[in-house]
Parts: sequence; structure tokens; C-alpha cells
Amino acid sequence: MTRFVTLEVADAVGTIRLARPPMNALDVAMQDQLREVADEAAAREDVRAVVVYGGEKVFAAGADIKEMQRMGYTDMVARGGALQDAFTAVARIPKPVVAAVTGYALGGGCELALCADIRIAAENAKLGQPEILLGLIPGAGGTQRLARLVGPAKAKELIFTGRMVRADEALRIGLIDQVVPAEEVYQAALDWAGKLAAGPAWALRAAKEAVDRGLETDLDTGLAIERSLFAGLFATEDRTTGMRSFVEEGPGKAKFN
Repeated sequence: MTRFVTLEVADAVGTIRLARPPMNALDVAMQDQLREVADEAAAREDVRAVVVYGGEKVFAAGADIKEMQRMGYTDMVARGGALQDAFTAVARIPKPVVAAVTGYALGGGCELALCADIRIAAENAKLGQPEILLGLIPGAGGTQRLARLVGPAKAKELIFTGRMVRADEALRIGLIDQVVPAEEVYQAALDWAGKLAAGPAWALRAAKEAVDRGLETDLDTGLAIERSLFAGLFATEDRTTGMRSFVEEGPGKAKFN
């Protein structure tokens, strides 16, 4: 089987690379490979942070519409869970994840970017959820993750109209977190991931879980999740290393394994 999604590892950073020219259309095979690679990145101890990257020209321009056109209701009932599971596998990688967005991130491409913790985009990037123009709605998490990120009103406006937003607007509404020249996107993402790869892995894992799980529930339950994770970190070497370094050397000098 042709590999459209691969995991490359260097200096504790894993790059999930999409490579299905010309537009990285996310067909069924690519979705399944994305889930496999995300699970691998989650499990590998030599991967401490992750970059999701579609290449210099495009992140991912959406689903494979020709493939989808051949599918009926029962096909999508059978496939819909696997589609969402592929994207959720990326969102649940228990390590910092950054999306390096170049060119188009539309439909499934935008939904994939939403699964990252941070999104760094090129100045020429365009993002959106144009499914409404096909008589559909986002089906890989877009209605849920977009609303949680930019708020329900803005999410509805983008989903209802299907319009694309340029990088400057995406930054303004909180859809992306940083805009850089196109040729600097991947390196900027590697730099961000590399800094966190050198951090306390268990604390970063707990922080991500606390925020993500807390957003899914009420405040009291979220505080209980935070309390449990906070206490659990007192059983880790990360906490021992961090506190010893703070007392002996001052803040910000700890070196974590």
C-alpha cells in the first residue's frame, strides 16, 4: 500500500507528514494511515512533541470529493466513526502537537489543524470549512472543535457560509496562533516543538489532559480532574528534578530527561 502519511523523528520531535499530491486530499486510505501514525507517535518514547505538516505548498485541501461522491448513507454510517477516530487520534496524542499550515487547510484539512494544540500558519495560508457548499456539514470534528476554539457564533458564521479566511483574519479570531513567512512555517513549528520536547514530559501530558478534558465538562468536574493530575505529578521524576533545580539553581534551569 502506498504510504501517504509518515512519521519522521529527529531530536525527540516527530513530524507527521502528509504526502498525497497535489492537494493532500484526505481519502479513506489517508485517514486510516493518519490514525496509525498518530497512535505510533503517541506510543513512542523517543517522540516528545509532534509537528503535523503537509509540505511547502499545501497542508490539506479537504476530503477526496470524488471518493466521497460514490458513498451513500449506509456507507457513511459505516465509515463516519473511523473518519472521526483518525482525527481524534491526533487530538489525543499525549504530547504537545503543532500544526504547520501552508497554503490551503480546508474542510478535513482545517479539522486536522484543529486537532493540534498550536497552529502556526504561512502568510498565504487559507483556512475554512466549506462543506456547506457541498450540501454537508463538517464531519471530522469541525462543528465541535472549531466552536470550542473561536466561539459558537464565529464558528457558525464560518460553517454556514463555507468561506475561507486568510491568515491575518484567522490569527485575529484565534483560529491560528502565529503567522510567519511561508518558507519559515516548518522551521517555526520545529522550534516550538523542540523547546517543549526538552520539557517535563509528564507535566506537559498532564497539562494537556487537564485542559482538554476540562473543556468537555463543567467547572467543578474540571477542577477535580486538575486536582487529581496535579497530585499525581508529585510521584514523577519530573517534579523532583524541577523543584530541586528551582531550589538549588533558580527558576527555569531544570534539565528534564
